Amino acid sequence: MRILLLILWFVALTAIAVGVAFDIPKVVGSGVAFLFFVVFPVFSYHRWKNKKVSDYLLNKENLDKMKQYNDSKPSSKTF
Repeated sequence: MRILLLILWFVALTAIAVGVAFDIPKVVGSGVAFLFFVVFPVFSYHRWKNKKVSDYLLNKENLDKMKQYNDSKPSSKTF
């Protein structure tokens, strides 16, 4: 998956660079669209697979964990 991401990233950046170098706005736009609609979703899938999404959501349980963690730390306020 990592090699695929590198290849897709290289293709998108090459398209953008060629479009800028030869002043072809459609190639630049295609490179940016490819980056936005293909490379970023593939990268997001690669980074998030096998992870529990609920660990990253602010639900009641996680808010309680954060509050409990912050209450257990000694206060650093010296007012």
